[in-house]
Amino acid sequence: MGIIEIIGIAGSVSLLSGWRLYLCIFATGLAMRMEALPVPEHLASLGVLENPWVMGIAAIGALAEFFADKVMWLDSAWDAIHTLVRPVGGALLALAIVDPSDPATQVIAFLLGGGASFLAHGGKASARAVVNTSPEPVSNIAVSTAEDVATVGLLWFAYEYPYAAAGVAAVLLALVLALLWMAKRVISCLFFRRPKETSEG
Repeated sequence: MGIIEIIGIAGSVSLLSGWRLYLCIFATGLAMRMEALPVPEHLASLGVLENPWVMGIAAIGALAEFFADKVMWLDSAWDAIHTLVRPVGGALLALAIVDPSDPATQVIAFLLGGGASFLAHGGKASARAVVNTSPEPVSNIAVSTAEDVATVGLLWFAYEYPYAAAGVAAVLLALVLALLWMAKRVISCLFFRRPKETSEG
């Protein structure tokens, strides 16, 4: 596996961790335990994810997040609590993916992984804050379910096709930036509208 594939996987996993950290950990560990995800020798440190205790805690976190993320405003509180947790988790996952014999690459992976996860978390939290302005609960549930499906599908794709993982990471990054831009526009329109000038008669 070349450096581009490794960077692509690390980037994809980090960005997806900003959406669903616990689901990323549990899905990766489950795939490894079922031998559906063959792990190269230099990624052996990911083996800790198939530890029953790690998988159990991740499963509880993923289940709690699944329900909390679909309740209007509770999802925003959940996101606020995980503002630090997700970037650290994404950084550690990225760190586990790179070659442990190269400390410089590990430092870079840790910093970039944390940054990517934080950026994805910011995009998700901002977009969900905008969705929460809608009084009906259907849109919130639909967006949350789409995030669940996209996380599992893209995570599988990145691991199954490492050569395409860099493309997945690039698409995810573009999507996150688009979410941040759209959220900024909507929030500006909702809360920072200039009062209309009244014409003097």
